Amino acid sequence: MKRALFAFLTVLIGIAVVAGTALFVAKNGAEPPTLTATAAGTSQTSNGEVKHATLELSVFPNASATQAGPNIPASTTTLVANSQQWPFYSPSTSIQLPANALVTVTIHQYDTGGQIYNNWFAKPAGTVGNTMTVDGKDVTSVAPSNVAHTFTIHQYPDSNQPYMYVSVPLPAQADNAANQANGYPTPIDVTFSFMTGAPGNYVWNCEFPCGNGYVEFGGPMSQRGFMSGTVTVA
Repeated sequence: MKRALFAFLTVLIGIAVVAGTALFVAKNGAEPPTLTATAAGTSQTSNGEVKHATLELSVFPNASATQAGPNIPASTTTLVANSQQWPFYSPSTSIQLPANALVTVTIHQYDTGGQIYNNWFAKPAGTVGNTMTVDGKDVTSVAPSNVAHTFTIHQYPDSNQPYMYVSVPLPAQADNAANQANGYPTPIDVTFSFMTGAPGNYVWNCEFPCGNGYVEFGGPMSQRGFMSGTVTVA
């Protein structure tokens, strides 16, 4: 009985240590410079006329001579890992959006991919009409075997602010896609729109297993500046 109780307590302590470490990193990780959405007048929506803003991102498989890696302060607990050639979002993973507005995002996708673990993330959700465009064509899903990354905004676990969830899959480049002069293939352009609500603070991350460690969700997957970041609605 004592041995079983000791084993149970050991497991609980282990879980607490892991959770505490993750919380510390999340709260103390260095933030790259903020990328603010560009005002684009107003748009007519089902909620009437609202502010409209646009945001442009790119996803690169690695840093190169033509595309520098993430700009993250090196004097904090955050690991600066450009030398490890991790995939990353550019120009920043710290994003600011206007409140109560229609936001249109375009992501230029340069990376290869494969099979996503959860098919839910192969479909856009939280976007206008739960749809997106891929190179100008309206789509409602991506083949689960052909996902490169996702862009997924969600709440903090203990959030008491307005609900917000947006997720889009990014189709993968072909393994044999020819590189252009910049060292990357012609990008796959994904565009989608969604509504923001009242001001709040959110997080976002990639849900495709493109990292290392446990089931490939370590490394860049949890690293701000690479495959995860923050969204401020203000």
